[in-house]
Amino acid sequence: MSFSQKFNEIFDKSVKDYHKLDNVDARMVNPYKERSLEHFLYLKNWIDAVQWHLEDIIRNPNIEPAEALEIKHRIDRSNQERTDLVELIDSYFMDLYSKVTVNEKATINTETPAWAIDRLSILALKIYHMRSEAVRVDASQEHKASCLNKLETLLNQRADLSAAIDQLLSDIESGKKHMKFYKQMKMYNDPSLNPVLYRRG
Repeated sequence: MSFSQKFNEIFDKSVKDYHKLDNVDARMVNPYKERSLEHFLYLKNWIDAVQWHLEDIIRNPNIEPAEALEIKHRIDRSNQERTDLVELIDSYFMDLYSKVTVNEKATINTETPAWAIDRLSILALKIYHMRSEAVRVDASQEHKASCLNKLETLLNQRADLSAAIDQLLSDIESGKKHMKFYKQMKMYNDPSLNPVLYRRG
């Protein structure tokens, strides 16, 4: 099984497990060994699934302002957790390929493996929801046909991205690509870097 096949299998399982209850407050039961790559990938997608639905909820035009503000804060926390997990997954690959002899002509990719895997996780959610829309019983035939076309595009996109991720990891393993990543250093959550926060006093 290739890396991308494993990633997609884990993401699809997480999406399916989340939608058994379909509740942003549902307790996650991670089936994989703690601190394993599989554990982190499942957790990453579960956080993505919860955030997906929080984004739906906050767009309700009748939502109470206080609830919307609380959800906005929850989304901010979720974004930070997602970023931390992506960096943790990249650390796994940095360690995995730490002994690779890098070719002197090796290039750096535009994004790290984990940020590409992040997009794969979101695609799993898009595919699940687009497939659901394509068979929605109360939707028009035009809606269903449009969603089927979009689903086909998403599936092609996942196949292409999966192949690209496998190629990237293969290139890193062979020394053709040099893996290097920088922490995101998000500033808006840091009281010492966000002017709105450090000027409050």
